[in-house]
Parts: sequence; C-alpha cells; structure tokens
Amino acid sequence: MKAEFVNPFVESVYYLFGTMLSSKVARTGLAITEGQQQPHEVMALIGFSGVMRGTVALALPSETCSRMLSQLLGTEVAPDDETVSDAIAEMVNIVAGSAKAKLSEKLKTTLELSLPVVFRGSNFDVYCPSKAVWVEVPYMSDLGPLTLRLSFKSEGVN
Repeated sequence: MKAEFVNPFVESVYYLFGTMLSSKVARTGLAITEGQQQPHEVMALIGFSGVMRGTVALALPSETCSRMLSQLLGTEVAPDDETVSDAIAEMVNIVAGSAKAKLSEKLKTTLELSLPVVFRGSNFDVYCPSKAVWVEVPYMSDLGPLTLRLSFKSEGVN
C-alpha cells in the first residue's frame, strides 16, 4: 500500500477529532497485518469502490465511543445501543468521506462509499479475503484509544 493512498485516511482521523470533536488525537504506531485480530468492543466498517476498492474501519472500546458521542453532542449522555451505533457509523463515514474526496481529486475519478456497518461486543472476529493486507493505525486521543484499520486494492493506479 502506498503512503499517498493511506495518508488521506490518517489525516481524516485528525480532521474528525479536530473539527467535529474539538479534541486532540495522536497516532501512536503503524502496523501491517493480515487483519485477523480480535477487534475492540465497537467496530464500524465502510467499504469504498472504484479504481480503488476496500474497507475502512474504526475500532475502539465502548468507553471511548461513549466519550466521543458525548463530545459530539456537547453534553453527557447515557447512550443506548442504537445511538452509539449511529454515532460511530457517522464517524467512520466522516473519515471515509473526507479521504474519498482527497483521493477522488488525486485520482481524477470518483470513488463510491457503501453504507457503514457497526459491530458491537467483544466476541467476534473480522476475517478478510486471503492475502488481504491491512494497515492498522492506533491513536490515543483525549477521549480514549482507537484504531483506524484500512485495506484496499488499487487497479491501474500508479
């Protein structure tokens, strides 16, 4: 995976926290995996397609998700499952949408996004097609830890 295609997603996490959540976030690492790791308690995934196709995910503990939701709404809330799921789905949509805009401009073609999907709980595994490579970017924020997960394949893109 080329850094020029990964960086828009990494930058979009900073955009989410700086603009939408008025919070600080810092990248704490970078890893290439086969994607078969136990995720955090909440994971939101969104697919994208076009000359690049793949998946973007945000994985985070429930507590981080609740803090992000409270920050987004500007008040402490006792979130229910539906509200938390809707909020994290919107956050992965913001990250993917911001990166999509940058990449579409760079590639001079439009990428498409799917609807986000949210998984909750601690007893699930995420498997991807064989030989798929994932970039995992862990962050620490004022609101808690989270991980950006990204897997894609580019076709005819140099």
